Amino acid sequence: MKKQGDEELNGMPGRHPLSSLLREDRMPHIWCPGCDIGTVFSSCLTAIHESKIDYNNFAMVSGIGCTGRAAGYIKLDSFHTTHGRAIPFATGLKIAKPRMKIIVFSGDGDLFTIGGNHFIHAARRNIDLTVICVNNFTYGMTGGQVASTTPFNSKTSTTPQGNFEKPFNLPYMAAAAGAVYVSRWTTLHVRRLTGSIVEAFNKKGFSFIEVVSSCPTSFGRRNKLGSPLDIIQHFHKISVIQNGIHPKDANLDISKEIVVGKFVDTEAPTFFDLLEKIYPPETEKGA
Repeated sequence: MKKQGDEELNGMPGRHPLSSLLREDRMPHIWCPGCDIGTVFSSCLTAIHESKIDYNNFAMVSGIGCTGRAAGYIKLDSFHTTHGRAIPFATGLKIAKPRMKIIVFSGDGDLFTIGGNHFIHAARRNIDLTVICVNNFTYGMTGGQVASTTPFNSKTSTTPQGNFEKPFNLPYMAAAAGAVYVSRWTTLHVRRLTGSIVEAFNKKGFSFIEVVSSCPTSFGRRNKLGSPLDIIQHFHKISVIQNGIHPKDANLDISKEIVVGKFVDTEAPTFFDLLEKIYPPETEKGA
């Protein structure tokens, strides 16, 4: 049996390989030349196709920022929300449509610097969501300001002499808050990233994937990281795969080492499991 999009993946002339999942009328996209968001978006689309889940059972929710624009380019039910509020909207959608696979696809500024409170409580409740965070260490769309993920001593538009604050370890935060699936990859690890997203789709509970990405226009330029290709080659040089380590040991130092891999893959009662323990669903009369 053919699945949606098989014709495109088999190479229909003149069409994008994933055109069944793209709003081609909204192209060209807004992302800068050399931006890695498109790579992450492509991995997500490929994972949706490879999951074998009906497209009608997916929805994507994004917040404000460069990454948030993905919700407008995907040809699925999607919701582009207010800044920092992607997860609350996604939670409401999941509660209203519990059988749907809800993808939260947004950036580090939206999910953690603005929306960190919502992230930790969704993980604590083990809401059945797949959260994909494109971490480019800055607010790329609004001027390149410092974020909660900006590496120490890195330059931004609001820290021109260098950031003096310690950044979040996103996988450690996710695991500590209760996520049942946690991984980190860079935009170099396309196949591993795609496979990780498929695993997250098939996981029951709160899943989190951090994707270390470059922002050559803002962060890269200010920190003299070179061309987009230079940055990818740097990722290749310093990335170390360490599956199964404790997330607190998942170092992310863009000058020395980026530890990537799958760090958490466990089971725990979900929000709906615990809800039904306290409020059992009503049974039909005579059942």
